Amino acid sequence: MDKILEQSLLYDFYGELLNEHQRRVYESYLFEDLSLGELAEELGISRQGVHDMVRRCDKSLREYEDKLHLVERFSRAKEELRGITELTGGDHLSAEEAGKRLKEIRRLASALAEDF
Repeated sequence: MDKILEQSLLYDFYGELLNEHQRRVYESYLFEDLSLGELAEELGISRQGVHDMVRRCDKSLREYEDKLHLVERFSRAKEELRGITELTGGDHLSAEEAGKRLKEIRRLASALAEDF
């Protein structure tokens, strides 16, 4: 997974668990694309201080994911829903093909239900 996408997903799910200062710095770095130097100047701290804070935030967000697996479950659910959507497409299926698709839809729906 692309690093920025991964960081964004982790932040979307766990960002509220960071303190306000961490959230502000991490959002500025990730979403406003400010450099470490620009953030350091804006916050009145060293570039190294900003770098360390961003790394700590990354580490904290990954630790939350390692324990809770919310992003993993979300991604899996999205794939299963995409599979269901694909299976419901197509016109004029034979009864046999429709039965196979229905069986697969039930399997995917059951997998979704287990996650939630």
